[in-house]
Amino acid sequence: MNKYLFLLIWLYSTAVFSDDFDCDKAMTTIEINHCAGLVLESAEKEMSIYLLKSKAHHHYDPELIESIESAQKAWLAYAKAHCDAIYTMWREGSIRGMMYLSCKTNITEQRTHDIWSSFLTYMDSTPPVLPEPE
Repeated sequence: MNKYLFLLIWLYSTAVFSDDFDCDKAMTTIEINHCAGLVLESAEKEMSIYLLKSKAHHHYDPELIESIESAQKAWLAYAKAHCDAIYTMWREGSIRGMMYLSCKTNITEQRTHDIWSSFLTYMDSTPPVLPEPE
């Protein structure tokens, strides 16, 4: 339940902070969590781009597209369970939100790279469909 309260506070904070808030100057837990949430949001957008491009690139193979979608659905369940466990481990401290958001960001960036290497690159020297995610 506390995790949902944290997420509600984070959603509230995203509405309160202006677009020009300087995350380099974040000092409070709410500010730090807000900035970590922005990083997560960016990572999720990037993953979405790579996922959509993977499906578009393999449009001729509906069975593969279905498999990619199934894998993504399973990955989402895994990512949630894993990061929920991280949140639980840190549940007693104010750092729990940051640890949860960091977990989600790291695991999302890893998934984006996996999507890229599995579905958007070639075995030979042909350039990849999209650049390697950072």
